[in-house]
Amino acid sequence: MSSFATLLTQEQVERVHDASLEVLENVGLLVRLPRAREIFAAHGCKLDSETNYVKFPRAVIEKYRKMIPHSFTFRGRDPQFDRTIPQDRPILVTGSSAPDIIDPLTGRERRARSDDISRIAHLVNALVSYDVFSISTLADDAPEGQFTLARLYPALKYCMKPIRVTTKDTEDIHIILKLLYAIAGSEAAYMERPFVTHHYCPVVSPLTMDTLSTEAIIFFSEKGLPVYPSIVPNAGLTSPMSMAGTLAQGNAEFLVAAVLMQMCREGTPTIYASLPTVADMRSGAYASGGIECAMLHMAFAQMARFYDVPSGGYIGLTNSKVLDAQAGYETGMSAVAGLLGGADMYNLGGLIDALKTFHFAKAVIDDEIMQMLKRMKRGIAFSEEELALDVIAEVKPGGSFLMSPNTIKHMKSEALLTKIADRDARSIWERKGSLDAQGHAMKRANEILSKPSTTLFSDEVEGRIRAEFPELIPAVLEMPH
Repeated sequence: MSSFATLLTQEQVERVHDASLEVLENVGLLVRLPRAREIFAAHGCKLDSETNYVKFPRAVIEKYRKMIPHSFTFRGRDPQFDRTIPQDRPILVTGSSAPDIIDPLTGRERRARSDDISRIAHLVNALVSYDVFSISTLADDAPEGQFTLARLYPALKYCMKPIRVTTKDTEDIHIILKLLYAIAGSEAAYMERPFVTHHYCPVVSPLTMDTLSTEAIIFFSEKGLPVYPSIVPNAGLTSPMSMAGTLAQGNAEFLVAAVLMQMCREGTPTIYASLPTVADMRSGAYASGGIECAMLHMAFAQMARFYDVPSGGYIGLTNSKVLDAQAGYETGMSAVAGLLGGADMYNLGGLIDALKTFHFAKAVIDDEIMQMLKRMKRGIAFSEEELALDVIAEVKPGGSFLMSPNTIKHMKSEALLTKIADRDARSIWERKGSLDAQGHAMKRANEILSKPSTTLFSDEVEGRIRAEFPELIPAVLEMPH
């Protein structure tokens, strides 16, 4: 796709940018972390030491936002899985940090555990459309002091693709870095090729920078390790009810986070990542499956192109509690809108119930949805050969193209051959068991989960890990009991 659908005119894009600068210069942000306030003040921002408000002169924002690189690379344990956006767009990322999971055997919701992460990582490693594994769930069984370690270790053990993770605090960061250095062989080896990307939400809408996430963004930016922030305005609750107002505020919040990263280390790559929503004001519900979320993603993608930085975020979510029509149309409509709007990255894989629950079948269905998006992005090949006028003339009126060499040549590349979406005649579908999409998807998931892993660490690497963390969870790949 060489062009994108737009919701904003160029004049409106420029007005959003200007409005964001007005907010930053006249209203500013409450910055809770003293270190962040010091960095901002040292780079020309105005600090009110009584309120901890920081105001940002336009010239400061303009100077540092122009330093943001135009691309961002996710690296995996295996370099063949490296992905760079926007060049490799669209890339599929799992939704992350859900507290609950639908048990693959009982079909019932329960708290997620570290062994679930082993199974999910194994699944994501096998599904072709997934580009990045953002660890899908929390680990309710994590031993004390292993909040992130109990998630990251099984993710890396069973998935060679890039891993995205967040951490709890500075102590947690140093714990997982010890794991990463042990896997790589040394700190120097890991720094040469970091295969984990870090992610945080340092700006809490409205216009507040928190402590722990901001501290993490500063740490990883200064260290030169891959990290990026997300902004999460919720119209009607944490941003103006009007979508234009949410755009202006959310864009201001992105600019502050991105500029802070440049102040820490000029040329630090980042992503214009977001999860914008419009609250359902009947109940205050978090409407991440709403079409307004898709519209805001399209508009934020336009802002990202204005700044020439990659974009994306939690696109294609659903509020549905089960895999039903609502789950399908909310995910599908939002994801297509994001693709047409030019978003590069999609955190849509595997989650239902507004990011709270992982579902194995949803992860498989989302893999097929992304296959469709990637086919759509590839577009229509257009050449004299592709127009096939000679083929049309050869077949003649009333003929059939079924046995044409042209059909045989293009049959596997031109059309996506789905595995979850059923296209059989009803009689054949009934003979095969009358499976719906969830049934097909769970069958595929169970097939993958029954196969052994090919991604395990070598004995040498496992030995280094166990020497560093003797009480680490086992992370065995088996079906739940």
